[in-house]
Amino acid sequence: MLKNKMSKLVAIASTVTLMATLVTGCAAKPKTTTTDTSNLAAKQVVRYNLAADPKTVDPGLNDAVDGATVICNAFEGLMRLDAKDKPIPGVAESYKVSADQMTYTFKLKKDAVWSDGVAVKASDFVYAWTRVLDPATASTYAYQMYYIKNGQGYNESALPAAQKTPGVKPATAAELGVVATDDSTLVVTLENPTSYFISLMAFPTYAPVRKDIIDAHPKDWALNPATYVVNGPFMMKSWVAKDTLTFVKNPKYWNAKAIKLNEIDYRLLDDETAYTNAFKAGEIDFIESPPQEETQQMLADGTAKLYPYLGTYYIELNVVPEQAKLSADAQKVLKDPNIRKALSMAIDRTALIKNVTKANQLPALAFVPSGIPDPSTGKDFRAEKNYISKTADVAGAQKLLADAGYPGGKGFPKLEYLFNTSAGHQNIAQALQDMWKTNLGIDVSLKNEEWAVFQTTRQDHNFAIARGGWIADYTDPMTFLDMFTTGNGNNDPGYSNPAYDKAITAAKKEANAKTRMTDMHNAEDILMADMPIIPLYFYTNVVCMKPTVKGVHKSPLGFVFFDETYMTKS
Repeated sequence: MLKNKMSKLVAIASTVTLMATLVTGCAAKPKTTTTDTSNLAAKQVVRYNLAADPKTVDPGLNDAVDGATVICNAFEGLMRLDAKDKPIPGVAESYKVSADQMTYTFKLKKDAVWSDGVAVKASDFVYAWTRVLDPATASTYAYQMYYIKNGQGYNESALPAAQKTPGVKPATAAELGVVATDDSTLVVTLENPTSYFISLMAFPTYAPVRKDIIDAHPKDWALNPATYVVNGPFMMKSWVAKDTLTFVKNPKYWNAKAIKLNEIDYRLLDDETAYTNAFKAGEIDFIESPPQEETQQMLADGTAKLYPYLGTYYIELNVVPEQAKLSADAQKVLKDPNIRKALSMAIDRTALIKNVTKANQLPALAFVPSGIPDPSTGKDFRAEKNYISKTADVAGAQKLLADAGYPGGKGFPKLEYLFNTSAGHQNIAQALQDMWKTNLGIDVSLKNEEWAVFQTTRQDHNFAIARGGWIADYTDPMTFLDMFTTGNGNNDPGYSNPAYDKAITAAKKEANAKTRMTDMHNAEDILMADMPIIPLYFYTNVVCMKPTVKGVHKSPLGFVFFDETYMTKS
């Protein structure tokens, strides 16, 4: 899924495939939470540390977990996630799926309105999805809508012929497989049957947005409370940069009676020590990722708890280094897959977790994390194969480096490792720097950037080596693998291999579960052989929450939902 700024996308549902094969989806009853009203706090305000100013809270442009959390509490798609991460009807009252699973017909709730009182219409979804796919929007998540008929053809329509995907026919917006037949009916036609399509309808990128608002305020509509018109439980009250992003209950939300919180104060502290001290002092109710040196003690005394997190922390290696205007020597080593493998083999993942991250993570011996079931075998996708050693293979790494012409690191150009500002990321960067120096004899300098700047730097391929993190969008290996296809908006390394693209395309078209999983294993084989990314560990989520905060839904996908949250006196 999403790029994670913290330490960083079980997941949406174990019943995703079952739900997508239903002929009819019935409306779900509004969520209700049993509470002891005698113990309710007089002030229903939760203070949650978002950890930095989001780069954007525009559903069509966001690609990070922090922005997604804000969006998921402000907007509602056709589907939403329940407390068990299963997709249930949101704006949709019901839906039907054609026998060939290629066409979905959604009926919208009659009482779904925007925060300014205007009715939510099917055309709002058509506009929102067309906007994401419009090449002029340059959405990094446009590929998430390639499931829609002609979605990829429209998104690539402005590319030079040499950059278009072979076999994909250029298309216009009018040819997209998304049509509003009336104000309350949305008909979606897919390129291929997609077992998890209903789950995607709960994903932030698929949220509706208002054309009239964005046309009037194209640059800043998502920055100001007056123009950030939403259709979810909470709406923006104020945004003070590097301080607080405040949302209040949306009285126009169709299920407003079930919302108990009056206000969400998103605190914007990105220093682990600062926000942990604020939590201890009672100034914040809910934080994630306390300082690594305090994690084990906080887990032991119950101040912190571990939550599942379906994601991978990894290193990105720029395989188009000429775009970053790096030296010829730096370009040479970054483009050599054997050198990239040597950098990976020199890392002791077990020591990194034990001595640095200290949050019970698992060493990442591949890119796709554990926790994704293979429906064809009943086993975990990750159980099939691993590619990397838990500890460093120093001899093997040194041999690869020597074979490439750099014995003992002699003559190896100095590279720079980029990470976003965080003591945790800095500790990991320093550990990597030391391992590469000790085990390979090479020098790697370190540089940090603020979160929003860091995201742009990576998207522009303006780095040599950089920190990466990815959290699942849905429970399927594809949510990790398809982002490294040629030209993908989230493909920060700039990786391109026709064989890899072919395997991913085949998996997306394949209906047979066993063959489809084989295609994705083949794709991961290619990715790990080329090594444009170096997996380090699979995430856990360390959370500290005051006992007075009740009903928070912390999803393994990274989102935090406050629609059932309430505050108690004790």
